[in-house]
Amino acid sequence: MRFPRPLAIALFLFTAQIFALGDDLAVLRNGSAIDHLRREQIGDMTRLYMKEGYVDVPTGDISSFEAVETPPAPPDAAPAMEKPQSVAPNTPLDINQVVREASDRRQIDPDFVASVIKAESNFKVRAVSPKGARGLMQLMPGTAAKLGVQDPFDAKANVEGGTEYLKQLLILYDKDAIKALAAYNAGPQRVTQYHGVPPYRETQAYISRILRDFNAKKLAQMNSGQAQTQTATSGSQPSKAHATNATASKKAAGSRSAAGRNASNKTTGKGKTQQASAAVSQGGE
Repeated sequence: MRFPRPLAIALFLFTAQIFALGDDLAVLRNGSAIDHLRREQIGDMTRLYMKEGYVDVPTGDISSFEAVETPPAPPDAAPAMEKPQSVAPNTPLDINQVVREASDRRQIDPDFVASVIKAESNFKVRAVSPKGARGLMQLMPGTAAKLGVQDPFDAKANVEGGTEYLKQLLILYDKDAIKALAAYNAGPQRVTQYHGVPPYRETQAYISRILRDFNAKKLAQMNSGQAQTQTATSGSQPSKAHATNATASKKAAGSRSAAGRNASNKTTGKGKTQQASAAVSQGGE
């Protein structure tokens, strides 16, 4: 069968759009197919209604009608991506825990390291000095690089690096906490130049401030321990407990207090060392 030229063109176009239109296919004997929405038989012709207009096809030329499975229409909007489960915000970094871990690894009294941090940055993670020292323990860029601290504002990395540097200085000065602090503040070259603590008011005040804070910590711990002991042994005489506290206060107040000895002995965690408070009194030793 020959279709008029316009019809043949129309059939070609509709066949090409077979999967884009309608619900049914009119399969012709010549192998082509016409997609249509509905159909109507008029005499020996079948009228196929399409999206736009219709076409009349001899009924004898149609071999069959087949249903077209129309794919589901795409949603109006792409499905929203599944939201990740809400994650609790990062737990704030526990600086005290960081200090304890860094100190324990290097056998340094964590109270000593904490006193250094307080004097250096007052525990401000993003502290920057006029000279460019950065972070909690105020590491200079060159020192931080040597210690492997890539980000001086990373609190954990900064404390690890600063504690390591403090340990190196303690080893360099044979566990002399005063010289180590002087070198941490003014630089090892100044300690070498002056054979001890440099005659800088800033450095001397720095050392004094650290030891004063350290001794205060130890005194508080001592008094707390004695108070607990007194509570546990409530049957002891009040006069003896009072005498014990008075004796402890006198010892802590002296330059060679028990707290001072603890400061020096525990800065490296190894053996007996020169008393930290005594070294301060010796100044430029």
